[in-house]
Amino acid sequence: MRLSSYFMPTLKENPSEAQIVSHRLMLRAGMVRQASAGIYSWLPMGFRVLKRIEQIVREEQNASGAQEVLMPTIQSADLWRESGRYDDYGKEMLRIVDRHDREMLYGPTNEELITDIFKGAAKSWRDVPRNLYHIQWKFRDEVRPRFGVMRGREFLMKDAYSFDLSKEAARHSYNKMFVAYLRTFARLGLKAIPMRADTGPIGGDLSHEFIILAETGESQVYCHRDVLELDVLGADIDFDDQATVQGVVDRWTAIYAATDEKHDEAAYGAIPEERRVSARGIEVGHIFYFGSKYSKPLGAMIARPDGETVPVEMGSYGIGVSRLVGAIIEASHDERGIIWPESVAPFRVGLINLRVGDAACSAAATGIYDTLRKAGVEVLYDDRDESPGAKFASMDLIGLPWQLVVGPRGLAQGVVELKERRTGEKQELPIDAALARFTAAPITAV
Repeated sequence: MRLSSYFMPTLKENPSEAQIVSHRLMLRAGMVRQASAGIYSWLPMGFRVLKRIEQIVREEQNASGAQEVLMPTIQSADLWRESGRYDDYGKEMLRIVDRHDREMLYGPTNEELITDIFKGAAKSWRDVPRNLYHIQWKFRDEVRPRFGVMRGREFLMKDAYSFDLSKEAARHSYNKMFVAYLRTFARLGLKAIPMRADTGPIGGDLSHEFIILAETGESQVYCHRDVLELDVLGADIDFDDQATVQGVVDRWTAIYAATDEKHDEAAYGAIPEERRVSARGIEVGHIFYFGSKYSKPLGAMIARPDGETVPVEMGSYGIGVSRLVGAIIEASHDERGIIWPESVAPFRVGLINLRVGDAACSAAATGIYDTLRKAGVEVLYDDRDESPGAKFASMDLIGLPWQLVVGPRGLAQGVVELKERRTGEKQELPIDAALARFTAAPITAV
């Protein structure tokens, strides 16, 4: 993509309404624009990041055996009355009356609807286990939406729902999601710590939040420093092997880590003082096991092998896809701007032509641009007639992992400059060698 024709309305100054780093940088980098309080339009740069995160989440859900569906944003109030949550949920739920005076709502979550779908199709033990998920927009009418996409009213969420015959089987489904989440966040370049957490309005008695440590986090968290030093699972795993999955979960949960709602002062006090960590954290995922809380009132019953009919055991599992965009920025930035992990970067390479009016520079830059594109490498080519300083500032602000700089001085020596955004390390390379750094392992385009 040529920057001269790309819609990327950047800002030079920090917007006054932005209180945290991610909000400031997303506005300055032209990723989003506010439509109304807590509701954002996603512009091309932000949308590319959003879709990359969504795809990684999808791939790991599929790898765990979950199956993708798509449920509507608007739900019937009747289902929520059946479960008993319609009046309990509070003012965060946006309630709607349609033209036929039917009471509807803009879904803040989907336990009721997915249970109703499952109930209509599953009748016996042969129909479980199942895990169904979708990636869909949600709405919660926050009383004070703030921090940009970190705490908005409309947000993109992956929510999954497991259905099992027994508590033991349901716990295995819970453990599979636990491991899938570790893998997901590792691929996103995040160190997300699973912490025992309160179940809130979802219900149940088993829950973990996945937290990344950040000064701007809204949660107070406590943990043993050992949990920060655990290696994140990277290899493939057999999700059907219960012992292997349980072993991964045990490894992480054996170390103390809890949100403030579940904080055990005595257990925390038993940790050597130098190994205690008390910090702020950002929630990026939340998993729940709640048994028959929804299946029983909504009549989702299945027959066991002995013929007895029982309510299915359920869990739900959420990842804030749009929130992750802000969370990654909070975890990965410097004074110049965003530093994207390669896995989610909107483009892999930023190509800078320092002198657009110079025939040799333009020919070399265009040749590099065409070669990278043909190799499947996503490249943003700054072909604007701007000063070198403005171009460097723009590239640092948007945070692409790599910058290739073409200038007359380097070309006279047959080299271009390669800069790694994360480290700031620069090196001069012949054009062919620079291209070889990227064409050997191209990233598939969105």
